[in-house]
Amino acid sequence: MHWSQLIIPGAIFFGVLVLALLMYVTLLRVLYRLAAKTKVSWDEIIVMQIKKILPIWALLLAAYLAFSVSPIPTQILNIINKALLILFVISLAISGTNLLIKLVDIYLAQKTGIASRITLIEIFIKITVFSMAFITILHILNINIAPFITTLGIAGLAVGLALKDTLENFFSGIHILMARQIKPGDFIRLESGEEGIVKDINWRTTSILTQQNNLVIIPNAKLAQSRILNYSLPEDELSLVIQIGVSYDSDLEKVERVTVEVAKELMEKHPLGLPKFEPVVRFHTFGDFSINFNVILRCRSADNRFKLVHDFMKVLHQRYKEEGIKIPYPTRSIYLYRESKNIL
Repeated sequence: MHWSQLIIPGAIFFGVLVLALLMYVTLLRVLYRLAAKTKVSWDEIIVMQIKKILPIWALLLAAYLAFSVSPIPTQILNIINKALLILFVISLAISGTNLLIKLVDIYLAQKTGIASRITLIEIFIKITVFSMAFITILHILNINIAPFITTLGIAGLAVGLALKDTLENFFSGIHILMARQIKPGDFIRLESGEEGIVKDINWRTTSILTQQNNLVIIPNAKLAQSRILNYSLPEDELSLVIQIGVSYDSDLEKVERVTVEVAKELMEKHPLGLPKFEPVVRFHTFGDFSINFNVILRCRSADNRFKLVHDFMKVLHQRYKEEGIKIPYPTRSIYLYRESKNIL
């Protein structure tokens, strides 16, 4: 092959790249201008994906057109064209996967409140898109996919039996997400007593970050079958019931008034309190050494409830001292009887 035979293919290659660059810059300006006029965020993500993938597609198109006019044997040209087409399918699969994952993240954040990326959804999208890309590549290579699908089905059955627990955890994770009863960011309490924030739900396990900054990892199947207390549903706000006892000598009307005053002031000034909530005092038990009652407060979120209780008890204890209200401690009275002896 003489070098002069490469002039036309080279000119076509670089010409297509220059033309594609001009169209690329113009198209991006138009798309960015249109995206700026809308209030949604998904259009900006689409523009960013287009910005990343168009140069690769322009390069593949320029190579395809250049090779088409080059003096290459037909057999080799067919191989090159199939290779370029396979690269196009792979790039489309990668770009489509990233785009779908980001769009699903936005949808979940708007519809379900899931703000963080979920590994299980990412894996599901990647498996689906790349499986379609793999089948397309087999078709490009003129490979009959019917025997492959049959073999894949038999192998899938064997793998399914061998990985029964793994598949159970996988589909349990999908069930957890579809039911929308537990999602990343929720503050939950497990049946075993651990509680914390759900950090991630992946293909096998769910990770929960406790308030001690430890990570609890539980299989999805076990989580789906357990009784879970979700403090974040139906809302993040939480009612707190604080048990208190006062002396039998106390004026209960005064106790109730003072306690409600302290609770109202805390609800209005504390960053974790709810100013519109009306605290409640309910006496319920004549105890062994005190009259016991509950104080009901309202906290913005379950993970911060201990701080609110802590500050309330400090302020209430000081106010009880000022008002002369006694908080008794356990006491026990012992009576001694002396038996008299009759001396005959």
